[in-house]
Amino acid sequence: MLAQVHPVLLHIGAFIIPSYGAVAALGVLAGLIVAQRTAQRAGLNPAQIWNLCVVSLFASLAAQRLLLIAINMSSLRQHPSWLLTLAMVHHPLLAAVGATAAMAATVFYARRKQMPLATTFDALVAPLALGMAFEQLGALLAGSDYGTEGQIPWAVTYSHPLAAMWSGTPLGIPLHPVQAYAAMAFFTLSISLLVWQPSLRQCGDLAGMWLMGTGVIVFITELWRDPEGRGVMLNGAIDGPQLAAVAMVVGGALVLRERKTQVSMSEGVHG
Repeated sequence: MLAQVHPVLLHIGAFIIPSYGAVAALGVLAGLIVAQRTAQRAGLNPAQIWNLCVVSLFASLAAQRLLLIAINMSSLRQHPSWLLTLAMVHHPLLAAVGATAAMAATVFYARRKQMPLATTFDALVAPLALGMAFEQLGALLAGSDYGTEGQIPWAVTYSHPLAAMWSGTPLGIPLHPVQAYAAMAFFTLSISLLVWQPSLRQCGDLAGMWLMGTGVIVFITELWRDPEGRGVMLNGAIDGPQLAAVAMVVGGALVLRERKTQVSMSEGVHG
């Protein structure tokens, strides 16, 4: 059984470095480095891809922070110092808002710099999957997005009170390390996309594969996540992230189908 998982990586007096933030930052750095390689493969300017990633990351973090401030405004008025701990809060709603802001910033920047959208997204999806893998490793250390109770040899048990304070993690109970399941799946998806990129035939195909792969990973891993605060629907048959996962799979299939349709039409015209 895994134990001694802590949400704080380093504690110096009143100053703390949360495990989630540190590992997520490492994932961002790894993603940026990989994005330079995928940009070159796609025939894009690596500097523009770097700037695009930074802009999108800033938009995501700003949107999440503003939402947290709006939700906790009454508490923050009474305890202004709590503002420093908001960056350690992790929730599916925040992830959705951050992803939406990042997507909007990506499209805005790409259009402003006249970058082809399909090719740009193809260059970004493998680094993005890698970053999501690191993010889930950080969630594992922090206790956020925790799993259901499981009497299994590889279960993780949290004991640090900050895990309960920041993420509502149950303490002293063996849980499925679902974050590790998701991290391994995202690592696999990232490597697969990197391998497939050189043999890409149509722009946008990698983006479609990422949508489908991510949707499948989210849907399956949600089966082992605790449903608390995840928007359970249809009497518990599905939750909010799973509904979004279904939409991603459908969207990815439509992207791939559209490209295949265009190939068939072009072949018909040439014939």
